[in-house]
Amino acid sequence: MAGNSSAIVAGLTAAALLTVGVLGYQASANAPAAPHAARTDTGSARAAPQADRGKHSPAALPEGSGQGPRVVYALGDDRVWLVEEGGKVRHAFVVSPGTVDPEPGTYRVTSRSKSTTGSDGIPVEHVVRFAGNGRTAIGFSAAIDGSAPEPDPKVPTGGIRETRADGEAMWKFATIGRTVVVVR
Repeated sequence: MAGNSSAIVAGLTAAALLTVGVLGYQASANAPAAPHAARTDTGSARAAPQADRGKHSPAALPEGSGQGPRVVYALGDDRVWLVEEGGKVRHAFVVSPGTVDPEPGTYRVTSRSKSTTGSDGIPVEHVVRFAGNGRTAIGFSAAIDGSAPEPDPKVPTGGIRETRADGEAMWKFATIGRTVVVVR
């Protein structure tokens, strides 16, 4: 009987480790070609997407991005805004997407992890998940070591990499149930 309980414990441990590994893989944030070295105090970094915004400031909240407290993620600008009640932007910053983007729409934060390991093998923290695309979880996270490797386009990853400081701001703001609005 003691042998059976040992086998059960070993099986449960293996299942838990597998689950953590799968979630880490899905939540990983395989980052940009270059780290966020060119950031300004508003998080602005990339010139090309900013030009596409036309008359709008690159830090301006996108039109049609919802109302109330929310996270706004602009796919075309790779930019995030944390928006308080009344439309006041608490924090805005540039992110580096994984290889799988969420569809434009309104979501809710469904799960969070203080820390895990990304599919690139890099420990990440402040994981905030809000969508899924088949087997790929989509969410925000920050590499603990600040690294930002180029994502492998052959590997489906939904991790949206942010700096540690931006990840901490996201973690404090985007609790379970918080609205996330994804726009083009």
